[in-house]
Amino acid sequence: MSNSIPEITLNDGLTLPAIGFGTYKLNGNEGANAIQSAIDVGYRLIDTAYNYENEGTVGEAVRRSSIPREELRITSKLPGRYQTYDKAVTTIQESLYRANLDYYDLYLIHWPNPKQDNYVEAWQALIEAKKWGLIRSIGVCNFLPEHIERLVKETDVKPSINQIELHPFFNQAEQRKWHEENNIKTQSWSPLARASEVLQNERIKKIADHYNKTVSQIILRWHYQLGAISIPKSASPARQLENISIFDFSLDETEMSAIAELTLPNGRLKNQDPAIYEEF
Repeated sequence: MSNSIPEITLNDGLTLPAIGFGTYKLNGNEGANAIQSAIDVGYRLIDTAYNYENEGTVGEAVRRSSIPREELRITSKLPGRYQTYDKAVTTIQESLYRANLDYYDLYLIHWPNPKQDNYVEAWQALIEAKKWGLIRSIGVCNFLPEHIERLVKETDVKPSINQIELHPFFNQAEQRKWHEENNIKTQSWSPLARASEVLQNERIKKIADHYNKTVSQIILRWHYQLGAISIPKSASPARQLENISIFDFSLDETEMSAIAELTLPNGRLKNQDPAIYEEF
């Protein structure tokens, strides 16, 4: 199955599968089993974060898996409370120790936390960690264009990816367009909106019936055709397989537009506006 997932090349040359696996709240032995299952059914991109407190769980799943480490792409993220340079360097090292990994393929600043104004320092730490071989590619989460422009202006290093809230109720058209114009890949967190509401949407259900697919598959295909790398989460092996079985059909422009039109002026799930939200 993994061979059928297209690969996307980032601006620094690293390749990522076009769909990955989210691990938020997958912890302990049950979490390790779920993540191992995801790898077994074909996922090669695994997303975690320091603040998920499951980097060790991800590392255990990687060790249990029969897939060679070099075939996997493991992501983690730096929390807001450790964005000063020295703390960031230590935290990156701690992230690796927790997972018992030699390197992360992708490491991201989790939120810009603009009131604290340490994100440039954090970015400099990621740049250094990449030079030391601890990280293969560096990026950000939830950064607005002005935050990224400042990173590039002050460090001359552009993020490879920006992981943002993106789902049918909040399609982030302007932000995605800006990413595309600046050669930064978009990654979608909460691609299925973390809620049953979108799964009951009649407009998407009609499209799903037409293709004999599930609503989740239609939404994940929508992300793929937007050029966004989604990271759905499920502990169910059947649902895990379902979520990556989206490459045998295509949505037409009318269907893509019909889903895009579901977006709301502020469709954020928890009102987490990166211009003001602080994550620690």
